[in-house]
Amino acid sequence: MNIDEFFATLDSYFDRNETDKIDQFLVASLEKAKEEEDYAAYISICNEMIGFYRSISAFEKAYQAAEDVLLLMEELKLEDTEHFATTLLNAATAYSAAGDYAQAIRLYRQAIQIYDRILPQGDYRQAGLYNNMSILLEKMDDNAGAAEAALKALAIIEKLPDNEAQTATTLTNLALIYFKLSENEEAKKCLTRALALFEQGGDNLNEHYSGALAGMGEACYRDGDYEKALSYYEKALELVKQHYGENMSYGILCENCAAVCGSMGDTGRQESYAARAREVLGRVQGGSALG
Repeated sequence: MNIDEFFATLDSYFDRNETDKIDQFLVASLEKAKEEEDYAAYISICNEMIGFYRSISAFEKAYQAAEDVLLLMEELKLEDTEHFATTLLNAATAYSAAGDYAQAIRLYRQAIQIYDRILPQGDYRQAGLYNNMSILLEKMDDNAGAAEAALKALAIIEKLPDNEAQTATTLTNLALIYFKLSENEEAKKCLTRALALFEQGGDNLNEHYSGALAGMGEACYRDGDYEKALSYYEKALELVKQHYGENMSYGILCENCAAVCGSMGDTGRQESYAARAREVLGRVQGGSALG
């Protein structure tokens, strides 16, 4: 079958937001690939199915597509290929979205074993996988494991060209894990480096810079340095609004500013920020006001 035509048609459905037609199209295309014994197309279509079914929370269908294509690839002796690892990653993402973290981390670890065998040491794809593993391990409350995975990602990313923003983002994520491990000084070291790297861009600040600012606000708050904490939170607040508008993160930062003002005894600003947080989060969530 013509795989380019398949992707063109699939993209057109997505462009027109005709998600109701996609399931039927994917199933019909898979059957055609099977009839024609076009295994390359079959593998590509199954991977599209995994992603689509994950996106609409049809997790059982995603699992079935993943199991189907992985078995086929094993029969074709493709276990030690990048394609097999990619399929493992797609399946892991589906299991993670469904909350089956144990199965997701098993698949991530299987993928990294393949990457270690077939990719050159320090390949950027290894860093991406370690970052995904770190995020998942953090969700599983394995913060020590999450930190270890993030450090492995960082060691790779630091050696890549034009890596400033990626390195800074990874350092910020690592700092948030250190907070959970009650390692405030390690978190501050990561955030100091992250801020310096982000600020190398001058006025063209990366959108993730706000995350590092908020992290440093948290570090200062934990140290009892409330003036500095508020300064960092307010700078983060300004950047979030600039890049994303008054979204969920903006509302949470308003809550953080309110908490800092409360610790400073500034009840006027505390209530002002708290009211702003209630308004923003109530609008974004469509739910009840927060205290």
